[in-house]
Amino acid sequence: MNVKQQLENMIAEAKEQVLIVKSIHELNEFKSKYLGKKGSFSEIAKMMKDLPNDEKPVFGKLTNEAKQAINEYINNQRVIIEEAIINEKLMKETIDVTLPGKEFGIGQTHLLTQIKEEIEDLFIGMGYQVMEGPEVEIDEYNFEKLNLPKDHPARDMQDTFYITDETLLRTHTSPVQVRTMLDNSEKGPIKIICPGKVYRRDDDDATHSHQFMQIEGLVVDEKTSMADLKGTLLEVAKKMFGSNRDIRLRPSYFPFTEPSVEVDVSCANCNGKGCNICKHTGWIEILGAGMVNDKVLEASGYDSKKYQGFAFGMGVERIAMLKYGINDIRMFYLNDLRFNKQFTNE
Repeated sequence: MNVKQQLENMIAEAKEQVLIVKSIHELNEFKSKYLGKKGSFSEIAKMMKDLPNDEKPVFGKLTNEAKQAINEYINNQRVIIEEAIINEKLMKETIDVTLPGKEFGIGQTHLLTQIKEEIEDLFIGMGYQVMEGPEVEIDEYNFEKLNLPKDHPARDMQDTFYITDETLLRTHTSPVQVRTMLDNSEKGPIKIICPGKVYRRDDDDATHSHQFMQIEGLVVDEKTSMADLKGTLLEVAKKMFGSNRDIRLRPSYFPFTEPSVEVDVSCANCNGKGCNICKHTGWIEILGAGMVNDKVLEASGYDSKKYQGFAFGMGVERIAMLKYGINDIRMFYLNDLRFNKQFTNE
């Protein structure tokens, strides 16, 4: 049998046998059988060395055509096998579009952030600016410029996380007020609120936390009065607890304000008549406030004979607990979705 006949037989055999192959692995073995180094085609190609030189071009042409033909059969079968694999996979992974889709949870703003933004919106509407400052503060701004020198006994009211002798985690957002007054080179009027996290060494329980959020306010002007303070805080009470709420001011003491007051809001549960929630007083304490102490104004470069001001501070967690009847402050920090989802901000 001559070479041409051998090649034709090989092509015919390959064309027939390749259709039986049903996997990529079998196809690779098939290719090795015909076109590999030890395959049938390789054996025929070795015959070229024994041919006369004038016959080698014809032999080379025939072998190349045969090789191309077998490669084409293999490639065509590869396409068929790969399509079959894809179709089988699609059949197994068919999606029933009539089935209900998966519900994906949509995030929401945390309750404390909601309360904070609600209060910010109220004060921005009244012409206040929102100011922020560092949570790692220096003693001078956190205490000394707020009329709390190093030997002042009132420092014990705010048990402090000290980093160094002069550096600490701020115990209130009042340092932001100090920074704002110091940065005001013209020493003109100021009207700001200062929201943010504060830190105090405290044992965590249902009503106490070593970290919590405060919103403090400061107004400095030539004609600011206690009446302005009361009117401002009344608006806060009505906004946060209902339009029919009232407030009362009780004398208190803070080193940075004089006179100082504790502010109570009428109980929403009993409407001021007295119940278990308000301990039968009809009132619930919500924040502290007062007229800015002259020493605080002077420490920041203000003329206390020309300017006066009022300041107030409220705990965001306390406002949220009173507004929504939450009895454990730790719930705000446990990341329990069952708790968080109760307070949508829609």
